[in-house]
Formats: sequence, structure tokens, C-alpha cells
Amino acid sequence: MSTEALPGCRTAAEVLAGTRTRVEPALRTAVDGLSEPLRHVAGYHLGWWDERGSPTRAGGKALRPALVLLAAEAVGGDPERAVPAAVAVELVHNSTLLHDDVIDGDAERRHRATAWAVFGEAAAILAGDALMARALELLASPGDPLAGRAVRLLGGATQDVLGGQSADVSFESRGDVGVGECVTMAQAKTSALLRVACELGALYGGAAPERAARLAGFGGELGLAFQHVDDLLGIWGDPAATGKPVHSDLFSRKKTLPVVAALAAETAAGRELSALYGGDGPLTQEEAVRAAELIDRAGGRAWSGRQADDLVARARNALAAAGPEPRAAAELDALARLVTDRDH
Repeated sequence: MSTEALPGCRTAAEVLAGTRTRVEPALRTAVDGLSEPLRHVAGYHLGWWDERGSPTRAGGKALRPALVLLAAEAVGGDPERAVPAAVAVELVHNSTLLHDDVIDGDAERRHRATAWAVFGEAAAILAGDALMARALELLASPGDPLAGRAVRLLGGATQDVLGGQSADVSFESRGDVGVGECVTMAQAKTSALLRVACELGALYGGAAPERAARLAGFGGELGLAFQHVDDLLGIWGDPAATGKPVHSDLFSRKKTLPVVAALAAETAAGRELSALYGGDGPLTQEEAVRAAELIDRAGGRAWSGRQADDLVARARNALAAAGPEPRAAAELDALARLVTDRDH
């Protein structure tokens, strides 16, 4: 459904901007409750200030909070009621990013130095831990009838994310990663948080569990589609848009979805890629260029593109099955199109 088809519908960019405006005050309050210097590290990571504490504006897209608020609206609820859940999901997401940057050794995110590169690994890990704890604390509001269920849902999704991260790390030292287990890893690492964002939003919007589960299905399918596209952009994306060098995922021999699909292909290109990926140390620029060519020739690029398209279609079907309010449904669809755009 196009956002142009309904009066008053916002574009995806407008949805994200509106979400940041609505959620950021509560997000800042949550982070301000952390002890120093963890508060300072977290605020730097979130793009609110530089390493000296001078104000900056370099924050993320706020996709997951937007899903929470729109899911609440989709079931006819007040999105304001879902703001704490939106903040909690965003805190968990940023906790995982802080940890991911340390694990992957990434020195840059969103065109600026990562927190660990500025403050050290220990500070970044502890700041991530603090955000995770703060997220659960926000949902455990005394007297809120949804508190117990919300904490269990977010806690379970967080466990899934951590399990996915653990599997992702283990893939680096293995040469026999199958397509199925790579998909399972991505469902845990990426889909779980988008799925719970939609489910929490629907619950705080007053939906019955069955209806909330249908919204969760939308988020889960969208999350896996998003990972396919993110993996494609990690190889062929525009550095100006991604904030990472071209072929960035290949230098470290990362086994992303298109890579694993190509490695599993019974083709000459797949076998050559396997030999290239089987070496030690980072790939050179020339080797990374060759790896990208081989992934394309072995069919990994086309496979991930088809998977993303199929998953978006399934996400739309799950959304329709939830009987959403038309405007919220159109805006959720706009977000789905934005985050699965392979041309940026």
C-alpha cells in the first residue's frame, strides 16, 4: 500500500523523523539515569555528543522504535502508551551495536569513530551492558499490567539476539557453514528484535495476543529481509550511504547470507570463493574485489535479492492478516520499502 494512497499518510522519512522527536526525550532520560562514565559513552554512541561532551547530531534511524509506535497505531491504540517499549527496544538495539563493534573490531559507525575506538573496549562493553539492564528496568514499571509479559518478551528476544551473535562469531572459524544455519542465525540476530518491536507495540496498543502475534510475524519477516539487504549492501553498497567501505564485509571473510549461498553453490566460482575464504588474515583489496565477483557469479547476490523480495511479500501478508488501521498499515509498508531498498 502506498503512503500516497491515503490522505495524511507520512513518508518513511517523516515517520522516522516523527519517531525520533517523540521518543528521544524519554530515551535521553533513560540514558541520563546511567552512572558516569557509562552515560557519557552511551550518549557518544547514540550521537548526542562528541568524546568531549560537546553536542552533536549523528544518531541512528530509529527504525525499531518506529515499528513499536506504528504497531500500536495499527491496532487502534495510542502510540504514546507504547513509548517506554519503544525506548526499551532501542536501548537493547544499541547495546548490541556497542558489543558488535567490539567483537568485529569495527572502528567506524555512521561516519564516526565507534565508542570502543574512542573510549576503549571495556568502556564500550560496560556501556552496552548498562543499556541492556536499563531497557528491562523501563518495562518493569510497578502497577503496569503488561510489565511482566513485556519483560519476558523483550528478554526472550534479547536472548535470541545474543544467540545469533554467538553463532555469527562461531562461523568465522568454520568452513562448513550451511545456508540453513546462516538463515537461522540471521533470524535470531536481526529478526528477533524487529519481531518483538511489533509485538510489544501491538500489546501496548491494546491488541489481543493473537493479533499481536500477527504483527510480530510482519516484523520477523521484515527483519530477515532487512538482513539480506544489509548483507548485500555490506558487499556492494555505496559507502556514502552505508558509512562503511565498499566490500567491507569481505575484508574480514565474514560469512554473510549471500556469501554462504555462494559457498554452497556447486560451481567453479563457488569453489574458487571457498579457496579464497579459506586463507588467514584479512583479504586484500584485490582479493575482496575478486570475492565480490565470485559471489555474484556463484549466484549468492541474486539469491539474497530473491529472498528479500519473497520475505517482504510474506511480511505484507502477515500485516494484512492483523487487520491493521489503514494509515498505520501504509506507513509500516513505507518503512518496509525503505529498509529493503537495495539501491542506496
